[in-house]
Amino acid sequence: MIVLRDGRLVLPGGVRRGDLHVRDGRIAANGPPATTPHATETPRTAETPRTAETPGADEIDLGGRYVVPGFVDMHVHGGAGASYQSGSDEDARRVAGFHLAAGTTTTIASLVTGTGRELADAVAALAGPAADGLIAGIHLEGPYLARERCGAHDPALLRPPDIAEFRHLAGLGRGHVRMITLAPELPGALELVRAAADAGVIAAVGHTEAPGAVARAAFDAGARVATHLFNAMRPLHHREGGPVAAALNDPRVTVEIVNDGVHVEPGVVALAFRAAGPGRVALITDAMAATGMGDGDYRLGVMDVRVRDGRATLAGGSSIAGSTITMADAFRHAVTGVGVPIAQAAEAAALTPARALGIDSRVGSLEPGKDADLLVLDDDLAVARVMKRGRWL
Repeated sequence: MIVLRDGRLVLPGGVRRGDLHVRDGRIAANGPPATTPHATETPRTAETPRTAETPGADEIDLGGRYVVPGFVDMHVHGGAGASYQSGSDEDARRVAGFHLAAGTTTTIASLVTGTGRELADAVAALAGPAADGLIAGIHLEGPYLARERCGAHDPALLRPPDIAEFRHLAGLGRGHVRMITLAPELPGALELVRAAADAGVIAAVGHTEAPGAVARAAFDAGARVATHLFNAMRPLHHREGGPVAAALNDPRVTVEIVNDGVHVEPGVVALAFRAAGPGRVALITDAMAATGMGDGDYRLGVMDVRVRDGRATLAGGSSIAGSTITMADAFRHAVTGVGVPIAQAAEAAALTPARALGIDSRVGSLEPGKDADLLVLDDDLAVARVMKRGRWL
């Protein structure tokens, strides 16, 4: 048993001062503090356990520090100099381990557009780490995307939706392909949306030039996510709302936001929160290999990427090529840079993506019965300690 005493527990309904009990890798209880610390008492740090009121328990007095659920990133390509695209088990463990240490306790491995063989090899290779629980699934960002909105995807490798190829990739993933992003205006796209839904794979609208009517048709066909809203899609216009208005207006749709201050201006992030609410905004990183590494030259799939001052763009161009942030950065920027209340920011960083992925019964909030995936924050809202399934990193 681990007892976290006197924390500010960030729960779906708000912040509550109290204790959190962890038993056998799960959250056993959360509630009012057993005792109220004296104002003159020097708070113990998160590294100083004590045992007292609960026999056999390791007790940690947090002194009022925030405790938030472990972050859930449903869109991440790499980090620590490595990429999921390589298909290397070593690289997959390096990426996942880096983001775990930074507070992302649940992660989806995203793949950019590649040849049929490249995608098949990468999906097959990632099925193993997914089966081991290292990653929570695989996201195919492409190859069925609009050339006009290809972003950092190689336009020469884009192709029309192919249900046979999709089913082949899903089979190689052994049930771990969780999401596919596609442009709904392409020939056969709506049929693939339906095929994905039938296979238990989330269809996401993204990298698209679709007018609003076509985006709405995709959502009616079963698409349930808008991939990095505002980026690589037809922009919002007052006479043609496009996929942005279609997604924000549809209560069935979760909208991803890359909240790094580069992809989306803070005022627009705030607008999305007001329009959709934290229950439908999922903060993501879209992180690539440079995350945690600093400026330099990198690769995203087959594309060369330059990172300068933390901003990743295609070499020789201006297209943004993913981000260099962690989910902890996205969460903190939501609170301090956008003005989102901390409970709503935690919901958007954990519970909302978990719900979109269909795993919110296990992760995403500090509710009894769920995995004990949680973070202790310092006074600057940076991650001080990480717990995964009841074990401190």
